[in-house]
Amino acid sequence: MDPHTIIIAASAISVGVILAAAGLGSAIGWGLICSKTLEGIARQPEMRPQLMFNMFIFAGLMESFPFIIMAFALWFLFANPFIA
Repeated sequence: MDPHTIIIAASAISVGVILAAAGLGSAIGWGLICSKTLEGIARQPEMRPQLMFNMFIFAGLMESFPFIIMAFALWFLFANPFIA
C-alpha cells in the first residue's frame, strides 16, 4: 500500500473519531448544564431567573464547541496538510 492511501485512510478514520467525540462531549455538556440548573432551581427557587440566564449563556458556549471541532475536521478531510 502506498503512503498516500494510508494517509487518506487514517485521516478519514480520525475525522470520524473527532466528530463522534465532539458530539458526545456536547451531549454530556448539555446534560450537565441542564441538570445542575434544575438542581439549583430546586434548592433555591427564587434564583430561577439568574440561573436560567446563566444556563442559556453556557448552553450557547457549549453549542459552539461542536461547530468549531467540525471546522477542524472538515479542514483535515478536504485540505489535508499531511498530503504532499
